[in-house]
Order: sequence, then structure tokens, then C-alpha cells
Amino acid sequence: MKYQNIAETMTDNFYEFTADAADNGLRLDKAVTKFRPEISRSQAVKLLDSGHITVNGKINPDKKYPLHENDIITIEIPEEKPLETLPQDIPLDIVFEDDDIIVVNKKKGMVVHPAPGNPDGTLVNALLYASKLSGINGVIRPGIVHRLDKNTSGLLVVAKTDTAHKALSEMIKKHDFNREYLCVCIGGFRESEGVIEAPIGRNPHDRKKMCVIKDSHFTSRDAKTEYTVLDSHDGFSFLRIKLYTGRTHQIRVHLSSIGHPVFGDDVYGKPDKRCDGQCLHAAKLGFCHPVSGEYIEFEAELPDYFKNVLEKLKLSQ
Repeated sequence: MKYQNIAETMTDNFYEFTADAADNGLRLDKAVTKFRPEISRSQAVKLLDSGHITVNGKINPDKKYPLHENDIITIEIPEEKPLETLPQDIPLDIVFEDDDIIVVNKKKGMVVHPAPGNPDGTLVNALLYASKLSGINGVIRPGIVHRLDKNTSGLLVVAKTDTAHKALSEMIKKHDFNREYLCVCIGGFRESEGVIEAPIGRNPHDRKKMCVIKDSHFTSRDAKTEYTVLDSHDGFSFLRIKLYTGRTHQIRVHLSSIGHPVFGDDVYGKPDKRCDGQCLHAAKLGFCHPVSGEYIEFEAELPDYFKNVLEKLKLSQ
């Protein structure tokens, strides 16, 4: 994003900004995220600590340094070291496997593919040990056509061949997957069922989060979520969720937007000692086989952590 009050020059990994009078007093770490919204505050602090941000040519300035008119801020983004995804012998709950696909019941707490901060121990590491995967997404996300959040348990399908990968990706693009989730959320509902239709995009104030966006000045994509209340008790509800689209964090964002955040969600709601992470489970997955064309459907029963939450909250399955 470009700001009118800032003179900017940049290359692929080097940025230089000149502050003007309107920036007087702005903290340096906040200024960095203002100038470059894709850089989080924590990333800005790391760049400062490592000497990759300077003010008027001086390295390691205080993150609380208040900007002055004509201060020159430079930001150098170091090149990331390439990640290597290695096979790891990690137990998997494989629901179905043939020559083309693998359907896995992912446990809560497992990251789907390697990323900064999670270089190994992921679902992809485990799958590479168990099978050959499609190479369309390269070495970091081989075979991955859709994802589940780290603290969401349940079903997802992975492609073993490039042919299957392309077919599955096209089905997801056309919303030809049947995906149902079970979740516990905060609060009771007046109606037993409902539909949330609200566009979702990157939160303009926090790039790590998504949000419902109705302002046309910001990028968003249509999203539709249907819910059915299975049970309610003492300020909590047990829901069945059907996804018509597959936006990042869709269920969590949509439910939070109507005042019913997922129980235990520490990003769009708040943590709770009765639930170690969000109470959300991908319970059903149906689609046409990418090679045979036959419709196949799978279900994963509630894991123990979820059953324990239902028992604590006196909600019926």
C-alpha cells in the first residue's frame, strides 16, 4: 500500500521511506507496519533486532523511537532460507487410500504443511513417509488441495498424482465438495438454523487475521456458511456446519461476526481452560473421485477432546 505522505523507493527486498510532518511522534515499529502492511509488529521488531531496519542510517534503533519529519527509514527483508520437507515417521489416521488419493483424519494440533515456525512434524512430513504425493505444489505443500487449521481436527483429502491434484483443485474451485463440520460456539440461538452470507478478506488492521469485509475499498471474496443447532445449554451451542465456500478461517470468522465465536478460539474469540484450542471438527467429506468419477463420502467420529468438551458443557451429541 502506498501512502501519500510518504516518499517511497523500493526494490524486491529493500524499501526506503521518508517521513513527513504527519508522521511526527509515530512509533517506529508502528510506522513499519503502516508503510508495509504485510509486515506484522512482531516481524518489525525482529527486523529491528537483527539490524535490517535503520533510521537515518543508524542500525538497531529503539522500536519506540518517535519519528520526526524527514527521517529516512530503510527496511531490508532478508531472503528466506529454502525449506526442505523430509519424510517423518509420524502416526496417521488414514481413512481411505488408493492409487490416486489419500483421505486423512487429521488430529487437532497438527499443522498441515511446513511453514516458518513449523518446519517439520506436519501432516505433509508424515504423508511423505507413508506415500508418494503429487508434486504440483512443490516441496512444501505436495498433494495439498485444501487445508484445515492447526487446531481443527477431521477429514481432508490429499492428491497422490498430478492428475488427481488438478481434478480435485477444479472441484474445490467450483465448490463441488460436500463439507460438514461440528463445532461448539458461544451463546444460544433464537432460530434452530440459519445461513451466514458475508464476504471474507484479509483484516486490514491485522494481516494475520481474516474478517468480514463490506467496504469495497478492501479485497474480499464471497462466503456462505449454513448452520444447524443440534443442542444448546447454559450459554453454549453445538452446531452442524455446512460450507458452500472454502475461505480461510471461514467458519471461525462467520460465527464470530454474528457474536457466536467458536469455543476456545483464541484468535476470533477467547481461550478457555475447559478447551485446549478451538472446538471445531471436519466430520464429513464427500466428492467425486478425481479419476473414476464415482461419488465417495467419508465421516470421522468426534475425537475424545471434543466429546470431553460436550460432556463438560452438558451438550448432547
